[in-house]
Amino acid sequence: MTPGRSELHQMLKSCSLCAHGCGVDRTAGERGLCGAGMELEVSSFCIHTGEEPVLTGQAGVANVFLARCSLNCVYCQNHTISQPREPEVSRWIRRGEQLPEKLLEMQSAGCPTAGFVTPTHYAPQLMSALEKATKRGFRLPVIYNTAAYDSPDLIRALDGMVDIYLPDLKYSSHSHAEKYSEAPGYVKNSRRCLQEMYEQVGPLQIDGSGVAVRGLMVRLLVLPGDLSGTLDSLDFIARDLGRDVSVSLMSQYYPAHRAREFPELDRRLSRREYDMAVDHLHRLGLEAGWVQDPVTSPDSYRPHVDFSLE
Repeated sequence: MTPGRSELHQMLKSCSLCAHGCGVDRTAGERGLCGAGMELEVSSFCIHTGEEPVLTGQAGVANVFLARCSLNCVYCQNHTISQPREPEVSRWIRRGEQLPEKLLEMQSAGCPTAGFVTPTHYAPQLMSALEKATKRGFRLPVIYNTAAYDSPDLIRALDGMVDIYLPDLKYSSHSHAEKYSEAPGYVKNSRRCLQEMYEQVGPLQIDGSGVAVRGLMVRLLVLPGDLSGTLDSLDFIARDLGRDVSVSLMSQYYPAHRAREFPELDRRLSRREYDMAVDHLHRLGLEAGWVQDPVTSPDSYRPHVDFSLE
């Protein structure tokens, strides 16, 4: 086990992978606040064509969807995966054991990148599986698609193991993060993580075929009533990271899971609300990135990115 992977494994003994820092010993069979134990749980493998064009290429991203999550978002569109019922567990563990083989299969299918979706709580196991796949010929750029509630120590330990960081920056209000996602201290923690990510990989780098090979891309899901604090998050990106950071501004919100219990979340995003975020993006000079059509994106089974900002 290489030094970096050894450090990751140690973080499982008193679990400090996410900002909850619940401290359980997952190597001894305990489960954290997220519900994760020691065994890797994969909910699905998917060649996904509905991501940003620089990630999909012609074939699509080789996406690996992990079970469970460090957040408990009341509006989660993937809540059956992120907040699961126990009967799924054995099937997810079997899929976890198949990970190196599946990565190689999706590479053979022509995928230009491989994405780990909600990877925080399984980062050590994922990196071990990735090492096995690499020894067998896996070579795709690795995307770390996180909700940005990782511990900063984890992100530092991942230096050199991740090619593309793809954080979903969810909030700029601590109170909203706690109310809607049970994520205390989210804003300070997520911004520290993004700064560390940017220091490691810098702005997004694109190869000659138009596919990303390295760098940081930030996703922002605009919530109704700007509960996400998107404008403030854009200010943070421009001010503290840089105007060369790629931003994917998403309009695909719809009331899912428990959102109907919260009147402020029990509606779709209006075009005016989304256009305000797009206008702010332009005013800040954040021109590297993508926006969506706020009318069609909530109804897409795989919400797609429609056009690139010029």
